[in-house]
Amino acid sequence: MILAINDLKLSIAGTPVLRDVRLSLDAGEVYGLLGPNGAGKSTTIAAALGLLPADGGTVAVFGHDPRREPDAVRARIGVLPERNGFYDWMDGPAYLGFFAALYGREIAAPALEAMLVRVGLAPRPGQRIGTYSRGMRQRLGIARALVAEPKLLVLDEPTNGLDPRGRRDVHDLLAGLARDGTAVLLCTHLLDDVERLCDRVGILVGGRSVAEGSIADLAAGTGRHDRFAMRLHRPLAPETLLPAGLSIVARDDPWITVDLAPRTDPAEMWRTLLFAGWPILEIHRDAGGLEALYLALTEGAAS
Repeated sequence: MILAINDLKLSIAGTPVLRDVRLSLDAGEVYGLLGPNGAGKSTTIAAALGLLPADGGTVAVFGHDPRREPDAVRARIGVLPERNGFYDWMDGPAYLGFFAALYGREIAAPALEAMLVRVGLAPRPGQRIGTYSRGMRQRLGIARALVAEPKLLVLDEPTNGLDPRGRRDVHDLLAGLARDGTAVLLCTHLLDDVERLCDRVGILVGGRSVAEGSIADLAAGTGRHDRFAMRLHRPLAPETLLPAGLSIVARDDPWITVDLAPRTDPAEMWRTLLFAGWPILEIHRDAGGLEALYLALTEGAAS
C-alpha cells in the first residue's frame, strides 16, 4: 500500500478540521479526493505529507509515519500544491535544476529540457518564469512534481488554468504514469478530470469521509442511475425492444433521454444498441454518474 489513512482526526489552533478521514491508495492507481470548499481536502494532503500532526488515527506512506520518518517518505513523493512557489527571475530549466538539487539529484541540461517538453512546455531559451502565462506556470509546476521520478504524486488542481488541449495532455501524462506504477492522488473540483482518470474516489464532507470506492460501485450503492441524452437520425419504432439496464425517460425528437441502471457499462450498452440498429448520431451525459453522486452526498455542505 502506497498511502493508507485510517480514522484520521486533526485540529488546527484547537478547532477540529478532520474528524474521521479514511483513504487508501496503491501503486498504479489514480485516486480522486473530492469535497466542497472547507471539507478538509488540503488538510488531509498536509497530514499525508507529514506537515501537520494528527490528533488521532494513523497515516502511513510507503509503510512509514511521515511525521516520524520524513526522510523515508519525502524523497519518493512529488507534489503540486494549490499555491505554487515560482521564482520569477529563473528560467524553466534552472528552476527544475534547483528543485532537483533539493532531492540530491544533479540533472544535465538536456534532461531538464526534456522534462519541460514532456509536460508540453517549450519556452524560448532564457525566458524567465515571470513572463510565463498561467497555463505555462501550471505545466512547470507539474514538471517540478515529477523531477525526482516519484512513486507517489500528489496533485492539487493540476489542470487549473489549462485550455482543453492542455487538460488532455495532462490526462494522458497521468494515465501513462499510472500504467508505469506511479500512485496519483488527485485533488480537484473538476469532476470531468476525475471521471476520465480516477480508478476510485473519496468524498469528504465536514472533515469526514462519507464515501470511498469506484464511481460505479458508489452509484450502485445509492441506487442512482446514469442519465444520457441521445440524438437519433430518426425516431425509434414503437416496437423497439429495450435491452436490460436501459430505460427511456423522455422523448423530444430527435433527442431521447435514457437512464442506465447501476453497474451498467455505458460503452457496452452503446455497442449493444448500435448492433441492434439504433440510429444513434451522438450521446451526451445528461445527469447522474459522479456529478449526481457528488451533489447528493454533499447536499447542504458549505461551498
